[in-house]
Amino acid sequence: MPETPITTIGKIHDLLTDGVFNVELANGKLVVGHLPRRLVEFVAPLATGDLVALEMTPYDFEKARIVGRAPQS
Repeated sequence: MPETPITTIGKIHDLLTDGVFNVELANGKLVVGHLPRRLVEFVAPLATGDLVALEMTPYDFEKARIVGRAPQS
């Protein structure tokens, strides 16, 4: 049975390649965040400082999947 992903919010720190970013979590840790191909055409271009919603597995805290922009509060 697959594990439930961990969801969190991060801030884009810088662009590595097309669709791959360094993302800073609330605790200051940098992770590699990637934008799935299915979302590339639906999400407006992301820039440094944008808040994004992330999903991470409980097994690997070095990588995260960007699932969209974080809701503005």
